[in-house]
Amino acid sequence: MPPHLDYEWQLRTRGHHTIAGVDEVGRGCWAGPVVAAAVVLSDAVLHMPAFLQGLNDSKQLSASQRNQLIQTIHQGAVGIGIGWVAAHDVDCFGILTATKLAMQQALMSLPLIPDALLIDAVKLPDWPINQQSLIKGDATSLSIAAASVIAKVARDRMMTQLGIHDRRYGFSQHKGYGTAQHQQALRRYGITAQHRQTFRPISTFLATGQWHDDADEAERSMVK
Repeated sequence: MPPHLDYEWQLRTRGHHTIAGVDEVGRGCWAGPVVAAAVVLSDAVLHMPAFLQGLNDSKQLSASQRNQLIQTIHQGAVGIGIGWVAAHDVDCFGILTATKLAMQQALMSLPLIPDALLIDAVKLPDWPINQQSLIKGDATSLSIAAASVIAKVARDRMMTQLGIHDRRYGFSQHKGYGTAQHQQALRRYGITAQHRQTFRPISTFLATGQWHDDADEAERSMVK
């Protein structure tokens, strides 16, 4: 079942009219920022969700599908905000706090103030407005799905630019995730300022001088 507007309409019936969907990408990466987006869909889309037909969790879409949908999302939104927290600050604050900071930046960059939030799997306790944290929200809420696509495209573009600046690591291909290609580059060239030093296997290498042999297992394991 594709994302729907049930949660948005529940909030509307309670008197909320500016509802922002919020999501992030890049939490599990070895390098690059964590990026969040906030999207407020227009009344027209709320009454005609077919306008965003094909929209889904960004992880379920190809790069070409995301790039096609992003134009439609911009047309169907009355507000879009993006926030990001760099790798150094992910190391300083931890990934969960960094994720919340990126989400708050995204909300503050909206051109209007939301009166309710739908957030994928995270709560923002310091924001004194109505909010719902939805597990797998990007697969159930159309507003969150839109935010996931905006965040994913924005982060991919950032990583592509990093890849152009420094071609040794293949950032343009793996976008900072823990692929075999990325691990091989780290073995050969070492870490950069774009790498998260508190994430395994980078933290293990810095502590022991040895790389983890299993890239797949290392990708799943992070130091918070």
